[in-house]
Amino acid sequence: MENTRLNRTIIYFIVCCCPVLLFPENTSAKNKITDTQNLMELPFRKITEQYYPENFYLGISNHAKLIGKLSTEIADREFGYITPANDFKQSYVHPTFNSWRWERPDAYLSHAQKQNQVIRIHGPISPQCSKWIKEDIRTAIELHQMLTEYMTELCVHYGNCPNVLWMDVVNETIAKDDLDDPLFGQQKTGEWFSARQGTDKWENPWTIIGYDEESDIRVPLYIDMAFEISNKYAPNVKQIINQHGDFEENVWSRMKDLVKYLRSKGRRVDGIGWQAHIDTGWEKVPGNLKRLDNFISWCHNNNLEFHITEMNVWIKDGDISRETEQAETFAEVIDTVLKHHKNGVVGVSFWNVRDEDTANPNWMGCLWRNDGTERPAYKRIKEILIENIH
Repeated sequence: MENTRLNRTIIYFIVCCCPVLLFPENTSAKNKITDTQNLMELPFRKITEQYYPENFYLGISNHAKLIGKLSTEIADREFGYITPANDFKQSYVHPTFNSWRWERPDAYLSHAQKQNQVIRIHGPISPQCSKWIKEDIRTAIELHQMLTEYMTELCVHYGNCPNVLWMDVVNETIAKDDLDDPLFGQQKTGEWFSARQGTDKWENPWTIIGYDEESDIRVPLYIDMAFEISNKYAPNVKQIINQHGDFEENVWSRMKDLVKYLRSKGRRVDGIGWQAHIDTGWEKVPGNLKRLDNFISWCHNNNLEFHITEMNVWIKDGDISRETEQAETFAEVIDTVLKHHKNGVVGVSFWNVRDEDTANPNWMGCLWRNDGTERPAYKRIKEILIENIH
C-alpha cells in the first residue's frame, strides 16, 4: 500500500510539476519564441557575434568625415565590420603623382580599432579614380607608374594592420551595359569595362595600359599587375575582386574566367564581391536568386569567399509605401547568402548608413532614414538572421 501511494505521488509530481520531462517539444518551442523576442531587441552586432562567430560577416560602409555624427553612432552600435566608403581610394589618397593624403584612411582605421571593428579596404584599381587619371592625354606609361605607386603604398601602409581583413584589389572590371564611345569604341556587356572620352563619364581608363594578347579572354594587364603587387605587399590580407551589376549571367561567367586566369598566373585570389545596388523587387525577376545561389556555391567549391560588398535596395520612385516590399528584397537576398555560411565564408556589407550619405539620397536605399529611424528592412533582416540560427 505504501509503495502504491509513493508511486502515485511520484507520478503526480512529474505530470503537474515537471511537464518538461513529458513534453519537451512544447517547452522548447516556447523558449524559442522567447529567445526570438529577446533577440529582436539586440543590435545586428550582438546577434552576429553571439550566433555567427565564424564564416558570416555583416557590415556597413561609412565615411571618416562622419566620425562623431549620427551615421557613425549607428554604425558603431550595429556593426563590427566596416568598409570606409571612399577614404582609401586612389582619387583621395594619390590623385596625382605629386599628391599623397592619408588623413582620412588613418582616421577611420584608428576609430575602428577603438571600436573593435574589422575593416575591408575599398581602395581598388577601378573606375573610382581621379580626374587626372581619366584625362584622355594619359599614356600607358603614366598609368602603369600611378598604379604601381598607389597600390604598393596602400599595401605597405595597411597590409599588416591586425583589424584589416580584406582589400578590394580591382573593381568593376567587366562592363554591365553596352556602350559606344566616340574615342575608344564599343563596349559590350560581359566584356572588359574600359576607357571613355573625357573625364565626366563612368569609365575605366586603366585598360589603356594594355591587354594580355596571349590570353583567350584578352585580360587587361592592370588586373594582373594589381594582384601581383597586393600579393607581394599585403600577404596577410584577403584579396577580393569586386564587381557591380544586377548579376547578369554573361558578366559572372567572365568573372569565373578571370579567376582561373589569375590563378594560372600564380596570383592569390581569396574572394569575389558583388556590389548589389539593386531595385526593389530584384528577387522577383526569374533567375536572379538562382544565379546568385549557384555562384556562391561555385565560389566555395573553388576555395573563394563570397561577399556582397555593397548593398542598397532602391525605391527610385520615392514611394514610401513600398518600404515593406523593399524589406522583402533585402531579406530574400540575405537569406540566399546566409544559407551558405556553413560551407564557406560569406559576408554582406550595406552601402552607407543613411540616405543622405549616398550619392542617390532620394532613392531611399538604406536601412536608416535621414533622421536615424529604421526602415522595415532592419527588423526583417533580423528575422532572417534569427531564422537561420537553428
